[in-house]
Amino acid sequence: MYISLKGDRVHLRDFAQMDLDTIWYWEYESADQEHHRWNGPYYKVLKPTREEFMSQWLGHLARQETDETRWRLAIEINGELKGIVSRYWVDEVTDWMETGLVIYDSRYWSGGYGTEAFRLWINYLFCHLDTTRLGISTWSGNERMIRLAMRIGMIEEGRIRRARIVDGNYYDSVKMGMLREEWVAIQRD
Repeated sequence: MYISLKGDRVHLRDFAQMDLDTIWYWEYESADQEHHRWNGPYYKVLKPTREEFMSQWLGHLARQETDETRWRLAIEINGELKGIVSRYWVDEVTDWMETGLVIYDSRYWSGGYGTEAFRLWINYLFCHLDTTRLGISTWSGNERMIRLAMRIGMIEEGRIRRARIVDGNYYDSVKMGMLREEWVAIQRD
């Protein structure tokens, strides 16, 4: 089953094999690497070999052939892949899942594209998963992501002070989230 979620300006969709070169470019070759300064900059970016990268992504493409709820979707803007939304388990036992979003091309930041993509993604996840809550983890210096999460209805649930070091400075780790019933109430309004 092919997944395609269209908003006014963004299109979330399954990945195609032709996307792999584009993802490789944005992750490792583009002169615009600004996303690495904001998307978990406290972790070192490890560049796999091209073969390792392709193998990992080909495995992901194979999993798309099932009816399983997606772990990642491409963000397409104006017909071009510009980013990715994702989800991952924090704890399967307690049904604790977190989500992520990265728009590689910084020319599309602060223009509402991320908010629209994230809103589509969160709605898709709540509609296709029997999950109690969805959240994000970020750092206090990533004010854009914090504002984006707040715009779709997430609230700050936790702050671990001075837990991240970015460019030699301490920042807080910020946890934000929303419960299913909060999302349902937002959709009714």
